[in-house]
Amino acid sequence: MKLSFSPASPFARKVRIAAIELGLIDRIEFMSAATIPGQPNEDYIHQVNPLKKLPALILDNGEVIIDSFVIAEYLDDLAGGGKLTPASGPERWRVRSDHSLLQGMMDSMLLCRYEQLVRPQPQFWQAWYDDHWNRAWTGFAKFDASDKVLNGPFDIVQIALTCALGYADFRFPDCGWRDAYPNLAAFNERVMQRESVRISVPPAA
Repeated sequence: MKLSFSPASPFARKVRIAAIELGLIDRIEFMSAATIPGQPNEDYIHQVNPLKKLPALILDNGEVIIDSFVIAEYLDDLAGGGKLTPASGPERWRVRSDHSLLQGMMDSMLLCRYEQLVRPQPQFWQAWYDDHWNRAWTGFAKFDASDKVLNGPFDIVQIALTCALGYADFRFPDCGWRDAYPNLAAFNERVMQRESVRISVPPAA
């Protein structure tokens, strides 16, 4: 299997952590891919993912699985199932819903990053930026108050939360989430002891 990957992508990091935790990392070849808005990558959009997003998992038979959550579910299934997402019952739907919130938070932070990095400064839309940042910030508040998530198993929700906090550190180092959300700070310090989390931290910007 090949995974389109960038060490800066929180979505690709999520899959990398999942693969390590599931014992499948040695079966995956990492394939560097550039998906910056405004910079064409015709080979990628035609051969891998027309949405020009990371990550994508290219199977040995040539089929492509897109979306980090779907890829993580596929890997979970390869590892026997039910390790990252409950197989059934009410907890399955809570986990999937919590993950969707975290996915949206990371999407909003990525859009904020692109607004800073790509948008010509005269066209910078402050209200739009603030709205997306508030979505992520309010999501952090929800998880800071969630004992079930913070003290639960290291599942797909905890992995996604780890990646969201890591992306905040990586791209918005002065946002102050640790001071605002001490429970998240304690959670982050704890999960940083896991090898899968520690070795996947994005490189210094």
